Amino acid sequence: MGAVIKKELKNYFLSPIGYVVIGIFLLAFSSFFYLTTINEASVDLTYLFWYTALYGLMFITPLLTMWTFSGERKSGTEQLLLTSPVSMLGVVLAKFFAALILIVIPVICTLMYFGILCYFEVPNVPIYLTSMLGFILLSMTYISVGILSSSLTESPIISGIITFAVVFTSTWIPSLIESLSDLSLIDQFRNFLFGQIDIASVVLYVTITILCILITMIVMQRRKSIK
Repeated sequence: MGAVIKKELKNYFLSPIGYVVIGIFLLAFSSFFYLTTINEASVDLTYLFWYTALYGLMFITPLLTMWTFSGERKSGTEQLLLTSPVSMLGVVLAKFFAALILIVIPVICTLMYFGILCYFEVPNVPIYLTSMLGFILLSMTYISVGILSSSLTESPIISGIITFAVVFTSTWIPSLIESLSDLSLIDQFRNFLFGQIDIASVVLYVTITILCILITMIVMQRRKSIK
């Protein structure tokens, strides 16, 4: 599986996607760092993650995952993928982890903002770490949804639209309809911003991620048997 992860990362960085994704994340993090921390004379980094999760992930995740499987079909390399000696679960996980690494890289880069603030006053370390953890867990969930949608269609554009629609719906519809508030994935992220590792939210994120990965594997395994 390690070889497949390297291949996927290589594909990201041989195309503009990898650089665009990291660039957009760094731009979002930097913008919200200025607006919510520097401009407010605060040492609180939680809003940095909150607003990037609220607005950034909605657009970045579809861009990051839309080519994972539908792109293979579009470029005609799906047959090589289906006949690979790596198990289908290994292939799906490799694509998942490669996409996750592309998000983890800019998240780690937020340490420079932490370092800047330490020059003035040391931020709350546990809250910073739990916010980072929650952001990564939410990203994992969105990535798994994106990979699943990519496995269901031959068009990367349609895959991106489906992923955007799912993320948008789970983010904004529950805030408009109170009875659906428990379905909001972004709201589950709130507790992490207060330094709390909410077990229920962790279980929800991990469960959705595993479920989407397993369904993706089943979809691709079925395509492999048909081929």
